[in-house]
Amino acid sequence: MSFPATETIVAIATPPGTGAIAIVRCSGPGVPALARRLLATKAPLRSRVATRATLLDELGEPVDEALAILFPAPSSYTGEDMLEVHVHGSPIVARETVRAILACGARLAQPGEFTRRAFFNGKMDLHAAAAVADVVAAETRAGARAALANLGGGLSDEVEAIRRTLTGLLEELSAAIDFPDEVADPDREALEAALEALVARLARLRRDGELGRLVREGVAVAIVGPPNAGKSSLLNALLGEARAIVSELPGTTRDTIEESVTIDGVPVRIVDTAGIRSHAGTLEAAGIERTRRALQAAAIVLLVIDGSAEIGPDALDVLELTNGRERIVLLNKADLGTSPSARRQAPTAIVGSVRDAATLEAIRRAIADLGWGGQRFDLARPHLRALHEFDAVNAAIDALQNACGTLRSREPVDFVAVDLRRAFSALGHVTDQVAAEEIIDGIFSRFCIGK
Repeated sequence: MSFPATETIVAIATPPGTGAIAIVRCSGPGVPALARRLLATKAPLRSRVATRATLLDELGEPVDEALAILFPAPSSYTGEDMLEVHVHGSPIVARETVRAILACGARLAQPGEFTRRAFFNGKMDLHAAAAVADVVAAETRAGARAALANLGGGLSDEVEAIRRTLTGLLEELSAAIDFPDEVADPDREALEAALEALVARLARLRRDGELGRLVREGVAVAIVGPPNAGKSSLLNALLGEARAIVSELPGTTRDTIEESVTIDGVPVRIVDTAGIRSHAGTLEAAGIERTRRALQAAAIVLLVIDGSAEIGPDALDVLELTNGRERIVLLNKADLGTSPSARRQAPTAIVGSVRDAATLEAIRRAIADLGWGGQRFDLARPHLRALHEFDAVNAAIDALQNACGTLRSREPVDFVAVDLRRAFSALGHVTDQVAAEEIIDGIFSRFCIGK
């Protein structure tokens, strides 16, 4: 769905609630007339200059003393005439400002409509438009920096550079295919090396995209284990605060507790769960059922066992339950000693104590190794972020690898050209050149109103 250029839209661009200021923005062809009708100023509005104005309603009655900034087309965020009115941060004043603008012929903006207009007016590509929502939704400094890297259009530049290389190779192949008597076939080894270099560039984009997704969405870690093993103590230690109740009584934790920490810039959602044991009362059994659901949803299992005692049936059950999962085992309470049976049952476990800083660091490093291979993400490098972008790059990699196989098997270069055209076409889906309407709708549905 595209938005008619004849409509002027308005929305409050600041969060709801009382603050120092509220910003109301509008965009569209009716902005100049709105400014003349609703703003009383001593001097005419100038482009991109904050001007003090008395804000009037549609009847000419004063609403507030405000600052107004005019952004004429095409040098605005949306590419259309835009007006921002900065009023005092009363929700009533902000709503009255919007009401007055609506009364003068504008309509309320839909979620993401300002950025959507910017996309359709060529102010940014689809990838950068999606990055706007990521910046707004960022929960960590690393997430904000990673999103900011995508705003500059660097990904499109990289993809277009790869497509230009493919274009050159296709032109060379086409000349050899169309004029075989005059143009020799390209050197197969050199062509294969060039294609392998493109595959490596695309593989790096895919790898960076996977790490970027982790920075954006985080990793879920479930702390599980038998009762009284130190799960809640571990949660508190990782958070650096007493978030969960700690008691020597088994079954104290009856519900899941979820908190977030940051490791290597990646948000890690840690869920402390009720201890799993076979003999439990009705209330405790309900908590254990929630533990099982949290366990199923987690990407990583952090299994805590009292390593100072002999391994009991409850600990054995949890070891069996989590076998085959991405798992970190902690033999806790090593300050009280470590039993031989615990070492036998979990030979690769971290042996330590939740009170020990070295143990906590070992757990953080283990989470990083399992969650993202311990790789450091270059936050300044643009990366893939949407499913259709990953699909496009995967299709291009597949086509180029198939072309390399064709070259190695000495098949005709006509087949290579087919694969190169397939890769070229697939990469068009990374940018806005070949964007399906449902993909565009999906991206802008994540935006707030006013952005």
